[in-house]
Amino acid sequence: MRIDLHTHSTASDGTDTPAELVRNAARAGLDVVALTDHDTVGGHAEARAALPEGLTLVTGAELSCRLDGVSLHLLAYLFDPEEPELARERELVRDDRVPRARAMVGKLRDLGVPVTWEHVARIAGDGAVGRPHIATALVELGVVGSVSDAFTSQWLANDGRAYVEKHELDPFDAIRLVRAAGGVTVFAHPLAVKRGSCVPESAIADLAAAGLDGIEVDHMDHDAPTRARLRGLAAELGLLTTGSSDYHGSRKTCRLGDCTTDPEIYGEIVRRATGAFPVPGTGG
Repeated sequence: MRIDLHTHSTASDGTDTPAELVRNAARAGLDVVALTDHDTVGGHAEARAALPEGLTLVTGAELSCRLDGVSLHLLAYLFDPEEPELARERELVRDDRVPRARAMVGKLRDLGVPVTWEHVARIAGDGAVGRPHIATALVELGVVGSVSDAFTSQWLANDGRAYVEKHELDPFDAIRLVRAAGGVTVFAHPLAVKRGSCVPESAIADLAAAGLDGIEVDHMDHDAPTRARLRGLAAELGLLTTGSSDYHGSRKTCRLGDCTTDPEIYGEIVRRATGAFPVPGTGG
């Protein structure tokens, strides 16, 4: 089985629609794909309706969190999307995205970049606007060569000149809320230092003690020594280890299935979840 547990669609900051994403996942030879858009489940219905035969959909979301001033992301799988407290927190995060993006555009203009809100809004379309949309605008304006180049301290990284904080969940609250909604949590790309500051390993241990289920080890932003370090930490803390592409369509260079999750780990995630179940494709 080939299992990719971290992808994005136009419901947040990917370039594939949810329907395109599941069709592309099947073409890439995946057996299981998780749709984990940022702080939203808005793409799940479309993905279900278009799910090709032979591909299983894992519903999820990537939750924006902050701990001691450091941003981090939690992948939440197979939770009940109607659970009111978790739904309310996702809505609070989404509602803050537009004013935050407008503020970043304002900072960029102060730095002499001729970007406009209208340009960014056009790129975002109906998706939940975020930094990748602003980064795409910078690429289109010729300010940077790629979306990745925009995520530096010069521009949009967590310590960047144009960075603006947003409403984010406390990760301990997020773990509690996802568990209450029957879901499973995995710390996304925990040591992706190229994105900015990362929480220390002691914080990962604290999150594990609070009920974190796993950490994403095999990821494009983790080199081989980092992956080995994370596997050792996971073994020490009793955490599951996952792998995934963090696919964003044409917005990033990674491809569906570039990193994958062991079938036994996937089976354990499904076993622990009680809020929702994987959706088998029937040829939508």
